[in-house]
Amino acid sequence: MGLSAAALLWGLPGLLLTIARHPALSPCPAQASVPAHRDYCVLGAGPAGLQMAYFLQRAGRDYAVFERAPGPGSFFTRYPRHRKLISINKRYTGKANAEFNLRHDWNSLLSHDPRLLFRHYSNAYFPDAGDMVRYLGDFADRLGLHVLYNTTIAHVTLNKDQRAWNGHYFILTDQKGQAYQCSVLLVATGLSVPNQVDFPGSEYVDGYESVSVDPKDFVGQNVLILGRGNSAFETAENILGVTNFIHMLSRSRVRLSWATHYVGDLRAINNGLLDTYQLKSLDGLLESDLTDLAVVKDHEGKFHVTLKFFLEEGNRSADAVPLPQDDNDNFALRVAYDRVIRCLGWNFDFSIFSKSLRLSAGGELSKKYPLVRASYESKGSRGLFVLGTASHSVDYRKSAGGFIHGFRYTARAVHRLLECRHHGVSWPSTQQPITQLASAIIRRVNEASGLYQMFSVLADVVLLKENATAFAYLEEFPMQMLAQLETITGRRARHGLFVINMEYGRNFSGPDKDVFFYDRSVGHTEDAWLSNFLHPVIYYYRHLPTEQEVRFRPAGWPLPRPTAIHHIVEDFLTDWTAPVGHILPLRRFLENCLDTDLRSFYAESCFLFALTRQKLPPFCQQGYLRTQGLVGTESLRQRGVESGLLWDYATVGRGDSGQQPGDHGPGQHPLAPGPPVSPFDSNKEEL
Repeated sequence: MGLSAAALLWGLPGLLLTIARHPALSPCPAQASVPAHRDYCVLGAGPAGLQMAYFLQRAGRDYAVFERAPGPGSFFTRYPRHRKLISINKRYTGKANAEFNLRHDWNSLLSHDPRLLFRHYSNAYFPDAGDMVRYLGDFADRLGLHVLYNTTIAHVTLNKDQRAWNGHYFILTDQKGQAYQCSVLLVATGLSVPNQVDFPGSEYVDGYESVSVDPKDFVGQNVLILGRGNSAFETAENILGVTNFIHMLSRSRVRLSWATHYVGDLRAINNGLLDTYQLKSLDGLLESDLTDLAVVKDHEGKFHVTLKFFLEEGNRSADAVPLPQDDNDNFALRVAYDRVIRCLGWNFDFSIFSKSLRLSAGGELSKKYPLVRASYESKGSRGLFVLGTASHSVDYRKSAGGFIHGFRYTARAVHRLLECRHHGVSWPSTQQPITQLASAIIRRVNEASGLYQMFSVLADVVLLKENATAFAYLEEFPMQMLAQLETITGRRARHGLFVINMEYGRNFSGPDKDVFFYDRSVGHTEDAWLSNFLHPVIYYYRHLPTEQEVRFRPAGWPLPRPTAIHHIVEDFLTDWTAPVGHILPLRRFLENCLDTDLRSFYAESCFLFALTRQKLPPFCQQGYLRTQGLVGTESLRQRGVESGLLWDYATVGRGDSGQQPGDHGPGQHPLAPGPPVSPFDSNKEEL
């Protein structure tokens, strides 16, 4: 073959130079390209991933979200299978306070745009999953979030580098072999792997993720459902009216959300089968460990439940396997089933993560969730955080961290931690004089949604200034990280602190609790510590607790034993604004802890205190004394005369001796002239 005309024109040296400059033409492989770098990489464009993307974008950070689907919220395009969400969409509360209304809006993400509230996307109290998909799409688009769609991250590993923020970079590789380098990895992939129990005959079982949702396919059938959660009851509810009967089998008793106060347990919207079971309409619930059972298929295609050890006695044909009813003719599961359906929940997908990340330790709970600290950072890899449903191990069966109305706040807490760690931005706080402490606490416990939804997980922290003259108020801090508060927040806690938490009564939650017992409500302030329903609890510490104190706190306590503790008595309306029942006991508790008077006073009272007390209340110190006096009134003049500090000019006019040396006339006394202190709404001292 001869050289091309161009090659002949260039000559051999020019051709070699061209080849050298174009690696694709070179016989030697090119050096691997440097991965694209992002400070923050977010895996998953579901609710948690989009929520974190919003916070990163508002802070002006370098980030990217990786999503394998062509749009956000891909989980909700398939699940729940019967399309009805169990997260409430309460559109009316009778109040205009946006923060308060989020307490009863379990679907909205946090943003500055009032159009991006879920109430604008559905009128239904329990919305359709399709509305969630539409909402998440608008959330990403309207806010201009940086999402790389159709990008499946196939592998995640570490690359140690001392220049990196955390001593290593995270290397993400997508389905096309493109690599991305990240300083911080935020995993928001949810739980996507169906939980399966390995037992003989499990191959005959239909999974929740693939079973038909058409009730016509179950007409006149006997159905056995494995599982006891909302997906199991959701499936049963869909076919309850067309089956011969439904039996439900699980290793644990049914857990009702109204008894456990955990929104992940069985919700009332799905519990129709409980009625038909207890009212003896053929359906029923049974408890047994699935690993002890086996399912065998007979020659007619029917399924039978037997015991696993019967199969272990030797190889037998399906029709020859012994059944429990052979020895016990009253065996509960002695009937044949047409369908067996598995509804056992979901697990985290560990498959794409290198073992070097140490996301799992192999324990029972760590098979379902990654191993994370109370700060939502991986226990095995610094700089790797888990968000959303996958982070629920922190408060599993305790609070709402596995659901949108909970993890929208834990995502914000993680972002605040990252802002302090990597950008020197301290945890947001408000600075106020100590006289406003009771008011600040009352406002938060009556309005804050993060405290309300993430009870016993996120708490407000009040950091006292020197001599308790002022305080800094920090919102929604992870309680279990209290010992590391100074490091995480960039704030000093040297003069004592209060922790404000929301709690249910210690013995009021559990699958075996009767939460409707008579006299369940506590109404007297002296019995506030016995409150059963969700109520505010304030912990006072003279010093920041140590890690050991947090770790070895008393059983059932969310925090170490404090110097003092105060329960605000539960309220039927969750409205803790009663002057005598709520505010007065709180104020007296704070005063006892601080050894000061937190009441507010008119200037006249401050004047009297200045004459009669050695130590003035903080309100007078910060208000009255700094305004340099009062407008003179006859009442004040008379009190000054009675105290001997002012001359009685009325007696002077009647011929008494003149003004004494050092005396001051009206308007000339150092405490007399000047503008008045601004009064409060009441004519009396504030409670």
